[in-house]
Amino acid sequence: MAHSHTPWIGVDWGTTHRRAYALDAAGQCSTEASDDQGALTTRGRHAESLAAWLPSLTSNADSPVVMSGMVGSAFGWVEAPYLGPEVALEAIPQHLVAVPGQARRHIVPGYCVRDATGQPDVMRGEETQLLGAVAMGLRDGWFVLPGTHSKWVLLRDGRIEQLRTYMTGELFALLSTHGTLAAAAQPAGTEPLWSQAAFADGVAAGAPGALAHQLFACRARVVTGTMPASQAQAYLSGLLIGSELQDVLRDLDPHTATTDGRPQFHLIGSPALAEAYQVAARQLGSALTVLSPREVILSGFHYIQTHGA
Repeated sequence: MAHSHTPWIGVDWGTTHRRAYALDAAGQCSTEASDDQGALTTRGRHAESLAAWLPSLTSNADSPVVMSGMVGSAFGWVEAPYLGPEVALEAIPQHLVAVPGQARRHIVPGYCVRDATGQPDVMRGEETQLLGAVAMGLRDGWFVLPGTHSKWVLLRDGRIEQLRTYMTGELFALLSTHGTLAAAAQPAGTEPLWSQAAFADGVAAGAPGALAHQLFACRARVVTGTMPASQAQAYLSGLLIGSELQDVLRDLDPHTATTDGRPQFHLIGSPALAEAYQVAARQLGSALTVLSPREVILSGFHYIQTHGA
């Protein structure tokens, strides 16, 4: 446990960006900082990069530092082995990986969860946010963490029962900037126009399965004049998010929490992503409760602060 006079640093260190929080003994954040020095950018010089960054957070070079995310991957500072679903989220503080030669520097391990067929799925970084949600009393139910790789996680009494990853954000970025869909969506001299109607049409078209076929329909709608090219990105966004949501809804078990008969999920994500997912969820007859990413990760780091590091 950290002493009251010693600042404690939690770092969410992703592939391309990182954000750090200086916490006091009560878990209150006194200072935070972010930059573009992700785990891949700082590869081979993580120690030097962290040392140069710490003065912006604390004057105490001996402050404990716990890092989550891709800093624990194969290209990170130290590879932290994946935990299995038998390890409860609240046991994470007992499984931190010490950085060799670096006093009071630890990395949070990720999780690997296999489905009924043995297919593995993995995550790094999201487990700290989920731990924060559990520490806030949210021990059960489905959680969605949208982003480049959207994670859907089913918790049962603070343990991960299911994990499903969808490359929704990455596919949107690739398809809207490269290839035939990008050419159709943004011909020379045009600007993308967000259309709620086009987004809704995409959500409706995103039935589970045959996504490759559904994606081409985006181009077909433009070249036949069915949809203006300026609305193609909104349609593509709806199609990808709708496909993700409908795939999860198709496989829900009967014990999923409901609100007014609608499947209920918790979403941890940015306001822009939260709004898009909420709109799609309502259209498909489900409901999302939005949790602040900052609030849950601070809760997760504080739990580690008081139970281990």
